[in-house]
Amino acid sequence: MAQTIRVIIVNTDEEVARDLRAVLLSVAGVKIVAELDEPALLAQALEQFPAEVLLVHLDPNPAGMMDVVAPLIEHHKDAIAGIAMTENRDAELVMRAMRAGMREFLWKPFPPEQLAETLQRISNQIGDLKQRNGRLIAVLGTCGGVGSTSLATNLAVELATPDESRNGSTVRVAVVDMDFRFGQVAMQLDVQPTYTIAELCDTLEHIDAQMIDRAMCKHPSGVHVLSRPADFAQAEAISAGQCAGALAALQEHYDYVVVDLPARFDPSARTVFDMADTFLLVLQLLVPSVRNTDRMLHELARSGYALERVRLVCNRFGREAGYLEPADVEATLKRKLEFTVPDDWRVSSAAVNIGAALAAHAPKSKIRQAYRALAQALSAGHQAPAADKAAAPPEEPPKKKRFSFFAGSS
Repeated sequence: MAQTIRVIIVNTDEEVARDLRAVLLSVAGVKIVAELDEPALLAQALEQFPAEVLLVHLDPNPAGMMDVVAPLIEHHKDAIAGIAMTENRDAELVMRAMRAGMREFLWKPFPPEQLAETLQRISNQIGDLKQRNGRLIAVLGTCGGVGSTSLATNLAVELATPDESRNGSTVRVAVVDMDFRFGQVAMQLDVQPTYTIAELCDTLEHIDAQMIDRAMCKHPSGVHVLSRPADFAQAEAISAGQCAGALAALQEHYDYVVVDLPARFDPSARTVFDMADTFLLVLQLLVPSVRNTDRMLHELARSGYALERVRLVCNRFGREAGYLEPADVEATLKRKLEFTVPDDWRVSSAAVNIGAALAAHAPKSKIRQAYRALAQALSAGHQAPAADKAAAPPEEPPKKKRFSFFAGSS
């Protein structure tokens, strides 16, 4: 697909959710910005989340669902393309949907490629998007202390650094701290936030470029930092929907949005998984980290997320004492360690203690060069080798099979 298509899903059938997510995320360019299991929330979602497609699963109550969505589709039909899917072939239902402005109608069962073709057709009709739609890179450590925050902050700095591969051009980069309780992004870049992600989430319906600019801390490298909340009470008040809305707004203002996630699978993390273009899992060659990596990969596959967007980064690579062999780890995970960051504890810990990015503190160090190579690979759209994709855990649904969750499918 030539451009990103952002999708809002409305679906009240839990048995459908996983497979529908898997099929959507297997289509190149598709990003899910909201998944609603309560139709009454659709009006708020349409105002909060920028999207090009609204995908509505009408079953098991097509008439009731249409009562909710039809007025909203009609109101937003010039801004968003509606797609309905149902087993119900009642002509009156179809006519009602089309009168409201529903763009496409899919009758179950249908092969996954039909949904991909429908999205491609809508993409061609939309043409070039007017708004910026920056790439979202999620960074998640597989256990505490693996260095994911250092990777996120240094990656953001490297992405913002002019590079020969971009003909020296600069890009707008934001780094977001989504460890709302114990995040250290602002500390590691030595910035003092006046506002945080809590203030941005409180005013989602009024977010504009000026508000985003005010909420971000400016780092000398050019990176804009959105810090964690100032206290635990604010952290508790932020919902997954607010996280998605804030990130969607940032993507309209930045070329890259790097998100530092806490090592847990909570609703906010799942929201980021849906939206991420690239998902970096950071591990070390230690048994607890490798075990957690394996569990995370299987959970992502079980939940229907696109594993080809996941990239494994091995941090502190090269130490001798008691570390696992990389080949054994790759065999266990059935995936390659695509990127490695060498161990240089003295340099990296000194940079953390003074709040400096390695590009400034130790520009010629091996660890800094590894961060730079990672940024160059990601900005060049580097793809995972085909063998890595084929080696994903077996729970990942096959892409050419008919939707198994639809009655009558094969």
